[in-house]
Amino acid sequence: MSETTAPVTVVPATTATRASSSAVTASSGASVTTRSRRGARISLGALQIVLGLFYAFASALPKLIAHPSATEAFDKLGWGSPGMYTIGALELAGGLALLIPPLSSVAAMALGALMVGAFIVNVTVIHGPYAATPLILILPLALIAWARRSHNAELVRLVRRRA
Repeated sequence: MSETTAPVTVVPATTATRASSSAVTASSGASVTTRSRRGARISLGALQIVLGLFYAFASALPKLIAHPSATEAFDKLGWGSPGMYTIGALELAGGLALLIPPLSSVAAMALGALMVGAFIVNVTVIHGPYAATPLILILPLALIAWARRSHNAELVRLVRRRA
């Protein structure tokens, strides 16, 4: 051996050292899982806020204030002002309900159904270039409805309690 190298002593692993190393691995794995779940909850909450604001302001507001572009589109459909205000009110209610935890899953399902209708109208009546937009919006709505499905039981309990 040279002067710069030191002898290495190998210590056999005991049951105690194996248990402590697996405890460290398990606790670090649990913290990674906890962090990823927390990140998923935060991301889902942010998605709900963005979609809620989108439906309330970008989608419902032009219909509710009778913006010329919305009025023209609904006149082209033959639905006129009553149809425009109805769809606008449904979108506003759904957008706001996305922000209320017990209502988020139901709101996502209702808005998803509204987007199915919007897609069908876009394809069959309007033949417009924006037919894919409702389909794109259905994906995050389905994610919210599925991830927040536990809120449905909470909502049923609230409704039963009041009935």
